[in-house]
Amino acid sequence: IFSIVVFGSIINECYVNKDSQNPELLCIFNENESACSYGIAVGLIAFFGCIFFFVVDLYFQQISSVKDRKRAVLLDLGFSGFLAFLWFVAFCFLANQWQRTTLTRGFSQGADAARAAITFSFFSIIIWVVLALRALQRYRLGTDMSLFATEQFGTDPSASSYPGYPGGSGVESTETYQSPPFTETLEANPKGYQVPAY
Repeated sequence: IFSIVVFGSIINECYVNKDSQNPELLCIFNENESACSYGIAVGLIAFFGCIFFFVVDLYFQQISSVKDRKRAVLLDLGFSGFLAFLWFVAFCFLANQWQRTTLTRGFSQGADAARAAITFSFFSIIIWVVLALRALQRYRLGTDMSLFATEQFGTDPSASSYPGYPGGSGVESTETYQSPPFTETLEANPKGYQVPAY
C-alpha cells in the first residue's frame, strides 16, 4: 500500500507547471526528473514484488522440493533487504531534493503529494526491514528441516517404521471361534462390597 501511495502521488501530483507562462511539466523535487523517476521506479518494483511474494507465500506449503522452498525463502530475504536499501535511498534522495526546492505558485499545488511520497518512503524502509527480519527468522527456523521438509522423511519404502500385517499361509483357517481373552465370570455381588441402601 505504501508503494502505491509513493508512486501514485508522484505520478498524479508531482509533475506541475512552474508558472502560468511555462506549459512544460516539471518534477516538483527541485525540477530534478531523476528524483521523480526513481521514486516511481522503486514504488513499482516494490508493488510487483509484494504481489509476487504474496503468491509465493500462498503456495509455499505446496512446494514439494526442499531446495525450492529454501530458494524461495532466500529470495524473499534478499529481495526484502534490497528493497529496504532502495527505499532508504529514495527517502534520502527525495528529502534532499525537496529541501532544495523553491516553492513557486505552481509548485505549491503538489507540495502535499511530495511530502506524502517522502513520508511513505520512510515508512517503507521500516516495513521492508521488518519483512527482511521475518524472512531471516523463517530461514533460521528452516535450518532444522521442519520448515523445508514437512512430510518428506519416509521416502524409502523399505524403511517403514510400522510393521506390516502378519502374513499367513494363504489358506483359510478352519478353527472355530474362541472366546476373547481376559473374560471372567462376574459375580452379582463381589466379595467385600456392600450395596448401599437408599
